[in-house]
Amino acid sequence: MKLTAGKTASLAIQHVLAMYAGAMIVPLIVGSSLGLNGEQLTYLVSIDIFMCGAATLLQIYTNRFFGIGLPVVLGCTFTAVGPMIAIGSEYGLSSVYGAILASGLFVLLMAGVFSKIAKFFPPVVTGSVVTIIGITLIPVAMGNMAGGEGSSDFGAASNLALAFGVLFSIILLFKFTKGFIRSISILIGLAAGTIAGAWMGKADFQAVQDASWLSGIKPFYFGAPSFEWAPILTMILVAIVSMIESTGVYAAVADICGKKIGEKDLARGYRAEGAAYILGAVFNAFPYTAYSQNVGLIQLSGIKTKKVIFTAAMMLVLLGLVPKIAALTTVIPAPVLGGAMVAMFGMVIAYGIKMLSQVDFTSQENLLIIACSIGIGMGVTAVPDMFAQLPEAVKILTSNGIVAGSTAAILLNLLLNMRPDDKSKSRFESNRMDNTRVS
Repeated sequence: MKLTAGKTASLAIQHVLAMYAGAMIVPLIVGSSLGLNGEQLTYLVSIDIFMCGAATLLQIYTNRFFGIGLPVVLGCTFTAVGPMIAIGSEYGLSSVYGAILASGLFVLLMAGVFSKIAKFFPPVVTGSVVTIIGITLIPVAMGNMAGGEGSSDFGAASNLALAFGVLFSIILLFKFTKGFIRSISILIGLAAGTIAGAWMGKADFQAVQDASWLSGIKPFYFGAPSFEWAPILTMILVAIVSMIESTGVYAAVADICGKKIGEKDLARGYRAEGAAYILGAVFNAFPYTAYSQNVGLIQLSGIKTKKVIFTAAMMLVLLGLVPKIAALTTVIPAPVLGGAMVAMFGMVIAYGIKMLSQVDFTSQENLLIIACSIGIGMGVTAVPDMFAQLPEAVKILTSNGIVAGSTAAILLNLLLNMRPDDKSKSRFESNRMDNTRVS
């Protein structure tokens, strides 16, 4: 297909819409959980959308050191949501961005090493980690469905009706639509729910009126970063999990494009993500990973050129410079967000289970890895106070289900499945890598 300017723009808009819901929900969850005001929340959404575009540009074009050179879209990772909230609540926002900065440097320095050890992260690890991510985020969704933790009308029938209405509308869109409309069903559900919420008096548009039409990005908007070892270790683990996620997306896109990628390509891809982490820390955004939402669109459209993704990235950059648009997302009522989150986070769980379907369940070792890692992740999420007597610096590593469960999956796989005489090739080299990941 010959791509005219109009076709390129329309395909790019589809990619922006496909990832927009996921990209904006992360800053909304984190910002509201840490008590940011309307102006701060607007900035957080704006800079996140801007950085999604900037991070994508870093990734699609390759040079000696950076860039996977594939048509991939980067967005903020759900893996970081719980840890960022925990760090921000305990140490403050300055420690969040200090930890992101340090983890970005870690990714830059370790990219070459990580590209050589893909065999340490088979489906039993990646599937367990992704399942844990989804499970541990569900309580956040449920709290929002009820109206938001601490709200005066928490659990009100009107909140539940609005939340389940949004969830049901998303399900109906999945049932009765196909292709692109299905891919943006969550975004449509959010828009419809916000309109219904406004009619019910649950949406306040004052932040939109107050927001400016154009704004520049501001380094260290929330202040200079500070560095604490426990938050840094936590975000390094988040970075490792994100690299595992991105590896699967790289493999999927490479397969669609008919391109072979090796260790050097992976290393350049990881370095680009590390650079995005550092820029995210400087401008007070988020850690970034490759989004799987957009892989389906590439396969659906059959258009594999980087020109479309470049155009989408530039659109994201421009959208990030318009606070008025970002402010629109901050007025979404909590129950509307909650209804959409159930679908999104539930899909994360479903993808994790799909990954685990590749695991050899006749192996007792694999069963034990899955059982213990998911059990620990769920247990810590359900009873976060079980580590209340530990020192504060240790609690930040143990009281988050994603961190605790992911650590257990990685260590148990090393203990039970890896042997000194294991000479098997990496999953990339043996072409057995799972091609499905979530962000």
